[in-house]
Amino acid sequence: MASSASETLEDRIRRMTPVAAPDDQQAQIANLSRALESFAHSPRRRPRRLRLVGPGGEAIALPESVVLVLERVTEVLARGDSITVVPVSKEVTTTQAADLLSVSRQYLVRLLEGGRIPFRITGKHRRLQTGDVLAYKAQRDKDRRAGLRELSRLTQEFGGYEAEIKQDGPSPANRG
Repeated sequence: MASSASETLEDRIRRMTPVAAPDDQQAQIANLSRALESFAHSPRRRPRRLRLVGPGGEAIALPESVVLVLERVTEVLARGDSITVVPVSKEVTTTQAADLLSVSRQYLVRLLEGGRIPFRITGKHRRLQTGDVLAYKAQRDKDRRAGLRELSRLTQEFGGYEAEIKQDGPSPANRG
């Protein structure tokens, strides 16, 4: 999803648009991810409290739940992936839901009209519960994995891999 140059990072986060770390921040994010992982999974984690220190030196303790969320966010950003933080109880627009599913808005509308994801209409606009969108996504991903496993099983069963090797010859890695 392309964003306009004038759109700020804060605007993108508030609109629940996927956000990726800029290239010039990758090293910092990787360091932060490693530090948060070590803090979050340290056996001494309980007595040790992490604090957020502001520019004026003021400090506030970070609850464990926030540390765990930050750990996950930095892990995803450090991999170079985009992330969206969405309140689960929140309603989203069709554009936001399409972004969460990485599909076009038009495709999402077809899913809605087909009864695949529940929604409600307010005026002329459709609204979806984030939980419903995430449940659809989880089921879709589960179905895709099952389909891939079945395709692999059938290919193996019918000798597809051996036929491919005989037709193309051995791969460069297997030519020894």
